[in-house]
Amino acid sequence: MDAALPIADRGGPAQPLLLAKDLRKHFPVGGGLLGRGRKVVRAVDDLSLSVAKGETLGVVGESGCGKSTVARLLIRLIRPDKGTMVLDGDPVDEPHGISVSELRRQVQMVFQDSYASLNPRLTIGETLAFSPRAHGVSAAESRARALDLLAKVGLDPESYAERYPHELSGGQRQRVNIARALALRPRLVILDEAVSALDKSVEAQVLNMLVDLKGEFGLTYVFISHDLNVVQYLSDRVLVMYLGKIVELGPVEAIYGNPLHPYTHALLSARPSMDPRKRTREAPIQGDPPNPIDPPSGCRFRTRCPFAEDVCAAREPLLAETSAQSVACHMRQPGSGHSKAEAA
Repeated sequence: MDAALPIADRGGPAQPLLLAKDLRKHFPVGGGLLGRGRKVVRAVDDLSLSVAKGETLGVVGESGCGKSTVARLLIRLIRPDKGTMVLDGDPVDEPHGISVSELRRQVQMVFQDSYASLNPRLTIGETLAFSPRAHGVSAAESRARALDLLAKVGLDPESYAERYPHELSGGQRQRVNIARALALRPRLVILDEAVSALDKSVEAQVLNMLVDLKGEFGLTYVFISHDLNVVQYLSDRVLVMYLGKIVELGPVEAIYGNPLHPYTHALLSARPSMDPRKRTREAPIQGDPPNPIDPPSGCRFRTRCPFAEDVCAAREPLLAETSAQSVACHMRQPGSGHSKAEAA
C-alpha cells in the first residue's frame, strides 16, 4: 500500500472508527517473596469504549484515574493484559487483523511535554519529514509535506523549517508536534493533555487550530484533559473516568447540563466561577482518591460519595444507559436496592 495515499473509509459512517472492549492494564508493584503475592496497580479495569468517525471524544477525570493509560493502550504504546481493539472493522494485532505498525499509521498521538517529544538534534523540517520517509514516501514528497504542515499549523515554513526545538516557544513546539502527528495523514489523533502546559492565550489559539484541522483533514479526536471547560468547548461526547473505570458517558450537552453520577456532578461543581455570588464555600469532593492497588469493593467512588449505602459496597454498579447518557451508579438503576433508585 502506498503510504502517500489516504486510508479509505472501509466501514461507512455508521461503523465506529475505533472500538475497544474490556481493556485491562495492571502494573505490578514490588513485594512478595520471589514475586509471589505481588500486588498490582489497577490502572485500567475492563474498560470498553467506541469512537465514532468524525467526532471528538473528551476524556476527563482526576489525576491518577487512568486517562493517560487508556491513551497509551489505544495506540499500543503499552499492551493490554486483556481486551480487544478493532479499527474500522479490522482487529488490531491479531492473526487476521492489522499490525501495530499499521495501527500507528492511522492513529497518532500528541503528548503533553512538547519539548521531550521532539529530537533536539533534528531541525523542525527534518522532524516532520521523518515519519513519511520511514513509511516509504519519497524525500521530495516528505519535505513538501513537512513545509505544507508547518503552514497549516500557523508557522511560516521559511522561518521555522531550519530551526531546532530549543529555538521555539512552548506553543510553537506543540504546533510542531500536532503537525508531526498529521504527517502520516492519520484518521484518529489522540491528544493527551496537549494544551495543559500552555498559557491561556496560546491555548485558545491552539484549540481553534485543532477545530480547523479537524474539518480540513476529516479527523477524529480523543481529547484527554483535566480542564473541563476545554473539554466542553472541543468535545461531542464526554467520558468520565474514576479509578480505572468509566462512571459516566454521553453527549457533552447531557453531561454538562444534567450530570447523573455524583462524581461527575462534583467535578463540574469544582469549576471556578467568575460570578462572586456563586463562590464555592466547601470542597465538592471530600477526601483523596483510594489507593488503586486496593480499590474499594463495589462502587469505587463510594468512600467519597455522600449518597453511599450498603448496596454500593456490596455490588459494583454496571454502566447502564439512561435517556441521554450511560452512568454507573446504583441510584440511577431501577431496582438496585438504593433508597434513591426507582422501583424496577
